[in-house]
Amino acid sequence: MAEAPSHVTNPRLRWLIAVAVMASAVMELVDTSAVNVSIPYIAGNLSASIDEATWVLTSYLISNAIILPLTGWLAGRFGRKRLLLTAVAGFTLASMLCGLAPTLPVLIVCRVLQGFFGGTLQPTTRAILLETFPREERGHAMALWGVGIVVAPILAPVLGGWLTTEYSWRWVFFINVPISVFGLLMVQVYVFDPPYLRRVSRGVDYWGMGMLALGVASLQVVLDKGQEADWFSSRYIAALAIVAAACLIAFIVWELRARDPVVHLRLLKYRTFAAGVCLSVVLFFVLYGSILLLPLFMQEVLNFPAITAGFWNAPRGIATMILMPLAGFLIGRRWDMRAMIFGGILASAAGVLLFSLLSYSAGPWNFLVPQLVMGAGLSFVFVPFATITVDPIPNHEMGYATSITAFTRNIGASFGISIAATLLARQSQVHQNRLIAELSVADPRLRQLHAALQSYLHHAGSSLVLAGHQAWAVIYLLVQREAAILSYLDEFRLLAFLFVLISPVVWIMKKPQFKRED
Repeated sequence: MAEAPSHVTNPRLRWLIAVAVMASAVMELVDTSAVNVSIPYIAGNLSASIDEATWVLTSYLISNAIILPLTGWLAGRFGRKRLLLTAVAGFTLASMLCGLAPTLPVLIVCRVLQGFFGGTLQPTTRAILLETFPREERGHAMALWGVGIVVAPILAPVLGGWLTTEYSWRWVFFINVPISVFGLLMVQVYVFDPPYLRRVSRGVDYWGMGMLALGVASLQVVLDKGQEADWFSSRYIAALAIVAAACLIAFIVWELRARDPVVHLRLLKYRTFAAGVCLSVVLFFVLYGSILLLPLFMQEVLNFPAITAGFWNAPRGIATMILMPLAGFLIGRRWDMRAMIFGGILASAAGVLLFSLLSYSAGPWNFLVPQLVMGAGLSFVFVPFATITVDPIPNHEMGYATSITAFTRNIGASFGISIAATLLARQSQVHQNRLIAELSVADPRLRQLHAALQSYLHHAGSSLVLAGHQAWAVIYLLVQREAAILSYLDEFRLLAFLFVLISPVVWIMKKPQFKRED
């Protein structure tokens, strides 16, 4: 039996709904991205260490990760419009409380609330957009959604840095209020619930919720604090890893057998959706791994000022933003979305690989072409990927599907950041040990370098003996720097390889059939 159409037939109303939900989604992204640059100021103002202040980020990520997969169930039980209004209002109230927090513990509690409400915004707004537009126009909707998702993280750190330095870190949270008021008004006037959402679940899956919350919270702490605690050499990290594995495995088994599951894992029976979920984890693993590595490479190895590093990380996002509408247009022209994603992934891999060809002599302009290549590739990944992944999903299951994809993106990003940081530290040590082992005091080039440095330092005012020790210290610093750049280049090659490795999965997906809904 054909599924009843759910899309909005009035084109003008479709775009008003799109603006309404995008205001809600962008609000959350601006806030969460802007807070990252304010951590040192928060620590100083609230008399805390940087390590303690990072719990401002970790606490948000934990509550956000827990609520993401529950969003579909919440929308089905309480209504999508009501959920969105509650989420926007709750996120804004929590933001104001964060800005007024007198101590770090209070701020952390408020961030947990903020993450709880903010976690529902991305999957809910995406589900509304997908259902508002007919299948043949979803590419345009996802292009708009993608532009908002890309622009916010580009502008937010600049906005957050300006507000923090010129005013106070507290204004990073207060800035949400005008966006929230606009979003609430637009959602109230234009967003509605389709008829099939007016259902009441036959029961509440308390066991599933409990196992999910404990498992995801434990996993998020492991990923966020593992490198800092030296991973499994720390008892509490090892214990949390065991708890996370046990709870999540039990959760999967329970949900597949539950009468009223809180997360519809059975949606993975659609091979296109299952392939999209797998791709999502790897794509965001690589993307966020590179987002972590590139600014560090610019600042720690090439000694770029922070503002320069921030500016020269922008071309990637700008290229993605500019070309996303073109990707949406090509989808509307019935281009094969699988081919677009496949080509986009390979182009993105080429961009990441170009980073591995840089050297000490690289200046800011050397980062332009790799950034543009990667950004252009990503534009032809994100839009068709967001469209094709949920293409086979029935409309009444759309909220559950977007919740799962949002959760996998979040997990992929967390793994990418955590593993990239760990590999960087470990690989740097490996290269350092190898380089030191290759040095020999009998090597005339090393002795010549040492003599030249000793002579320079001696003429600069050090005694001859002290200058000799200082010369060896300088040589060791050079070895450390060489080891650092080699470890960065290794990681860029690894990330490019992962992109190429995952690209064939695209062809597991079925080509969408754009049939107009009756």
